[in-house]
Amino acid sequence: MNHSGIRVASPTEQVNARTTELDAVPTLELVRLLHDEDRTVPDAVAAALPELAGLVDDAAARVADGGRVHYFGAGTSGRLGVLDAAELLPTFGLTDGVVVAHHAGGTTALLRAVENAEDDIDGADTADVTAADVVIGLTASGRTPYVGAALTAARAAGASSALITSNPNAPLAKLADYLLVADTGPEALTGSTRLKAGTAQKLLLNSFSTALMVRLGHTYRNLMVDMRATNAKLRGRMVRLLVQATGADDTRCTTALDLCGDLKTALVHLLAEQHSGVSATVQQCRAALAESGGRVRQALTALNVHPAPPTDLHG
Repeated sequence: MNHSGIRVASPTEQVNARTTELDAVPTLELVRLLHDEDRTVPDAVAAALPELAGLVDDAAARVADGGRVHYFGAGTSGRLGVLDAAELLPTFGLTDGVVVAHHAGGTTALLRAVENAEDDIDGADTADVTAADVVIGLTASGRTPYVGAALTAARAAGASSALITSNPNAPLAKLADYLLVADTGPEALTGSTRLKAGTAQKLLLNSFSTALMVRLGHTYRNLMVDMRATNAKLRGRMVRLLVQATGADDTRCTTALDLCGDLKTALVHLLAEQHSGVSATVQQCRAALAESGGRVRQALTALNVHPAPPTDLHG
């Protein structure tokens, strides 16, 4: 609202002067216009990185102490939250329920629009939000009532809160401890926030959840060391990861994985064998990991193992 009580449109709802002939140009020019608009998104996201870093550190500390992360969104924003949360389980071996996505309208709304779901302030499932948690609201316009209800509940519960939006004047900003604004401006197709605003949200969610997993010890160097081998392809990827991390051959890495039973223990076992002079037992490696909270670098330090970066990164 402005001082006259008239609602001011979010930048995402304004007409883009660069694309007013979208329906009249040849197809190649049409897709180039869309692409040119998409190219502006990374710079818009970059402006939110300082707030993002603070949110990551806050969330990591809370999750390490037993808290959870909740995404709340409607429409495209909500679907992006669901996608991000779902992919963390197999990729990082994350326990189900640590990062939880709440979508306005429930599972039905994932596949088709549910009338008035984003306006349903009673539909935000916040009953299990506690002071230990982080609540992240996802709304391009920055004013979705469903998200506002979630952020209000978060504040009442004493949880940390964040808002990811493309509106620099988001009405819900006052409810967020962390305000992540990616000002992507008017969409190529007026009001279609599945375009630039949605891309910005996807980039921010990608960076948030990946950085969170790094801070929680689910990676070693830039490798995913907590992935779950749910099929033969992923089993092969685990062996390849061990080769990349240690430089050992496929046979040795397969043997270590069979011996240790999990990727992270096998990694520590192989690196200890290569660099400590005295091989650490599987039990010692597992104990070091437990003591370090699953962080490979700290476990190696505890075992007095200090490996140099591998020279062959293409295994």
